[in-house]
Amino acid sequence: MNPSPNLLSPGNHALVLIDFEGQMGFATKSISLSELRTNTAIIAGASKIFNVPTIVTTVAEQSFSGPVFPEIEEFYPQATSGYIDRTSMNTWEDAAAYKAITGTGKKKLVLAGLWTGVCIVGPALSALSEGYEVYVITDACGDVSIEAHERAVTRMVQAGAIPITSVQYLLELQRDWARQETYAAVTGLMKKYGGAYGIGIQYAHTMLHH
Repeated sequence: MNPSPNLLSPGNHALVLIDFEGQMGFATKSISLSELRTNTAIIAGASKIFNVPTIVTTVAEQSFSGPVFPEIEEFYPQATSGYIDRTSMNTWEDAAAYKAITGTGKKKLVLAGLWTGVCIVGPALSALSEGYEVYVITDACGDVSIEAHERAVTRMVQAGAIPITSVQYLLELQRDWARQETYAAVTGLMKKYGGAYGIGIQYAHTMLHH
């Protein structure tokens, strides 16, 4: 009954949240901004609940791209989270970001951010070339068109990256509903951000009390 080593667990990976900023969001067309924000909240909340090493990086925050989404700030406040601001489009080419990511000691890296075809492709291909296992949360990424997003995902998958979704990420970390230490936090996160699934959880919990 040994789970596959290809599965993500709280202790075997680091999460890198890349350029979830207003200027990047304005031009994102492959996914609605409301859906993107919801999925961003799910993955940021998941990593916080399970104490996953998480790096938040921005690009030209003060001069161009602006502040991070409120959903990032909710779980990883800038005042205490040490965001890494860059000039390079490829996070892997920034010395401080590279040091922070590789310094986690995790060989599995999970990436999400804007835009898929630039700021996610760059570090994904770079990390793969250095022997890391790379997972991309595709519904917490976006690009200037559906074509741009899909071609970027295809390119990364062809290079060996593994595509997953935001809810898949959360539930893969929980894995077992008998894990009571995280059950309330996980279901609470989904009640708030989980759409129809979250409403279903709220309904079930309410009806059980009757």
